[in-house]
Amino acid sequence: MAKITEKLLLEKGSPKATKLEQIKTLNLSKLTLKLEDLPVPLLSRLSALERWDLSGNRLEEFPRRLELPALRHLDLSDNQMEDVTSLEALSGLEELKLEDNLYMTVSDNYKLMVLLPKLRMYNGKDVTSSANHLRFVYNANLRTRIVAVWEKHFRLPDPVTTEKLSALSKDFVIAACQQVRFGPSSVCDFTKWRVAIMAKEYLVSLTEPTKEPEIQDSPEPKETQVVPVTPTKRKQPPSERISPTPCKKLRNSDLPESPAESSPRKSNRKVQKLTESSIAVRMSPRKKSQPPPNLTPVREATTPRRGAKLQPIREEEVEGIKQKKKKEEGLQKEDVMSSFKSCGNTQPVSLKPLHVLQCHSKKDSREDFSTQLWACAFQPQTETGSGGRLVATCGGDSLCVIDCETGMVMKKYKVSGEEFFSLAWSTVLMTRGGGRSSSAQPCDVLAAGGRRGLVKLIHPRNNVAFGEFRASRKSLSVLRFNPRQGNFLFTGSYDNKIVMWDIGGVDSQYNYKVIQLLVLEVSSPPLHLCLPPSSPSSHLLTASEEGLYFYKTQLETKSSNKSRSKEMEITFPVYEKKDHDYHTVDGLSFLTDDLVASKNYLHSSIYLWSLSRTTAQRPDKSLSVSAVVLMELQWTSTEVPYLALNTCPGLGYIVCGDDKGRLWTYHITNLQKNNFLSGKPIQPTQVLDWPSPMRKGLGGVEGPSINSVAMDPELQYLVALSDKNMVIVWKREEDMRKC
Repeated sequence: MAKITEKLLLEKGSPKATKLEQIKTLNLSKLTLKLEDLPVPLLSRLSALERWDLSGNRLEEFPRRLELPALRHLDLSDNQMEDVTSLEALSGLEELKLEDNLYMTVSDNYKLMVLLPKLRMYNGKDVTSSANHLRFVYNANLRTRIVAVWEKHFRLPDPVTTEKLSALSKDFVIAACQQVRFGPSSVCDFTKWRVAIMAKEYLVSLTEPTKEPEIQDSPEPKETQVVPVTPTKRKQPPSERISPTPCKKLRNSDLPESPAESSPRKSNRKVQKLTESSIAVRMSPRKKSQPPPNLTPVREATTPRRGAKLQPIREEEVEGIKQKKKKEEGLQKEDVMSSFKSCGNTQPVSLKPLHVLQCHSKKDSREDFSTQLWACAFQPQTETGSGGRLVATCGGDSLCVIDCETGMVMKKYKVSGEEFFSLAWSTVLMTRGGGRSSSAQPCDVLAAGGRRGLVKLIHPRNNVAFGEFRASRKSLSVLRFNPRQGNFLFTGSYDNKIVMWDIGGVDSQYNYKVIQLLVLEVSSPPLHLCLPPSSPSSHLLTASEEGLYFYKTQLETKSSNKSRSKEMEITFPVYEKKDHDYHTVDGLSFLTDDLVASKNYLHSSIYLWSLSRTTAQRPDKSLSVSAVVLMELQWTSTEVPYLALNTCPGLGYIVCGDDKGRLWTYHITNLQKNNFLSGKPIQPTQVLDWPSPMRKGLGGVEGPSINSVAMDPELQYLVALSDKNMVIVWKREEDMRKC
C-alpha cells in the first residue's frame, strides 16, 4: 500500500503541476487504500479536483470532513463501502460509480439521491428522474404522514425548555419511524432513515418558525448504529479469461423510476404467478491451530535437572514400545475402516454431459457469459415422483427449476435488481381448510436469498411465489433447512450472523407466519451451513472466511437466550503452513452421519474427517480442537475461492469443480480400499473434463470456474454451475448402475 504524500498526488494527478491546487484529475485506483490512509488535510488542498478514481481499494466509507468543491466525478467501484452518508459533503458531485461494493443495498442507492442534490449519473445511468422524484414527491408524501403523526399524538411542552424538547424529539422520531409506512419493503431502511431526519426538521420548524427546514440537511448518524468490521475482500489474480473470477461481487440494481413502483414483493395473502420459461440453449490475530493428534501417546518431555544422570533405556523396554505402537496403529486402522462402512458397497459410476443451458441470461441474451451462478439443489422426492430429476438453480436476478432429463426450464422466477446467492428446498405442511391437522398434506417449497437480504418463499408446483421476509439488512450468503423439521430455516448473512427461523406451514390461501428463534454470532460471513445428520436439531457446522465453527442450536425453554457464540473452532493441519492464510473454508458437506468433507481453497487437497472423534477431544472444554483427518484427497491447485464441493451419501461420492471447468470425483467406497494411511493425498477416481460447448460462429467456450455442484440421491444426474452463466447437466450411463 502506497503512502499518500504530496509527491504521490502530483505523480498520479493531471495535468502535471507543481501544486496540488492545480490538479484536476487524480487516479488512486488499486492501491489497497483504507479510510485511515486518506489524509484529510492534504487532500483538502485539491481545490480544483474535478475527477477522482478510487476504484479497487478497501474503503468502507469516504472521509467525512473532506470537502472538494470542484469535484464532479467520483469512482468508488470495487471497494467495501457500506455507509453512503459519508459522501454528503460532496454537494457538487454529478457522477458517481459504486458498482461491486458488497454491502451496498437498494436503500443506500436512494439515500444517495437525497444526499447528493446534483447527482445525475449513477453507475453509468441517468437517474435524474428518479432522484427528482425522491427529493420532491417522495419527501412530500413522507412529510404529510409525519405531520399527521404529530397532530394526532404530540404537542409542544409549556413552557418550552431544552430538556423537554430533547425528550419530545426522541419520542416523536421513534413514533414517526414506527408509524410512517410508504414505498416498497425493499427501501424500508431508507424510509426510516429519511423519516427520522424529516421528523427532527419538522420539530425545529415548530420551535423556530422563522427558520425554514432545509430538505438537504445533514443527516445525523443512526442511533445505536454499529459499524461492523468487514473482512478483507479477497482479490483474485489477473486473468485473461473474459468472465470475472467467482467472487460474490454484488452489482447495484437499476433504480426504478419511482420508489413506490410495483415490486416483486409478496404479502401473506397476495400471490404472484411465476413466469414460466422453456429456455434451453444447448451451449454453457486468528486462532493458532493445534497439531493433529498422534496415533500413539507420547510422554511429555521434561528437562533433566543439572547434574542428574540419564538412565539408559533397556532393549526390553524399546521392544515393548514398538509392539505397543504397532498394536495401536492396527487398532487405529481398524477403527478408521469402520468409519467408511456406512458408505455402502457400491461401484464407481460413469457420467456423460447431457445439457448445457443459459437460462439465467440477462434479458434472455445468448451473448451473456458474465452472469455468475451460485447455488443448486435437487427437489426432495416427497411431493411428486419427479423430485429426483428436478433441480433448482440460482444466479443473477433469477431462479430456475430445470428438468434434468429433457433440459427444459420448467419454472423461472425473476426479481429485478436482486442477485441470488443461495437457495434451499424443504417440505412443509399445507392445510386445506378449517385449520384441521387431518386436512394437511406435505408440499415442497423453495427458499432463496441474496443481495437484498430478503428470503423469497416459492411453491413451484403451483407456480406461486407466496411470500418474503427480511432476514438481514446485509446480503444473504447461505440458506439451509433442517431436514427433520422442515419449517426451521437457517440464514447466513454478510453481517456475520446466522439466524434460525420458523417459517411454519401454509394454508390454502398461502397465509404463513415467520418467527425468529435463534441468532448465532460468527466472526466473518458464513459460506456454508451443515446440520449433522445424527443431530440436526441440536448442532450446526459453519464454514466461513475465517475458519470452521461448531455451534449448539438446541432451543432453550427460556426465550431470552436467543443469541449464542460458537461452541468451538475446528482447525486443520494446513493451518500450520506459513506461506498462505488457509483459514477460509469454502467447501463443506457430510458424506455419512459422521464423515465430513471440507476444503480450504488455497490448499490443493480435500480433507475427509470424523466429526464425532473431533468433538470428543475436549477434556478441558477448549475453544479450539484439531480435526481428526482420516483421508486427504488430491484436488487442483488454485487461488480461486468459492468453488463448493458436494456429496452423494448413498453412493459414497464427493465431487468438486475447479477453475478450468473440470469436475473432480471421488468414490470413497473404492478409494478406502487403498492405503489411505500412507500420509499421501489420494488421487481422484475420475476427473471429468469440461465438455467445451460450441457457440455458433464463435467456436468453443473455455472452461469456466465451477462454483457449485449437486447430485440427486441415486446419482442419476449431476448438475454443475459456472461463473459464465452456464448450467451443465451430466447423466449417469445406464450400463454403470449401482450394484
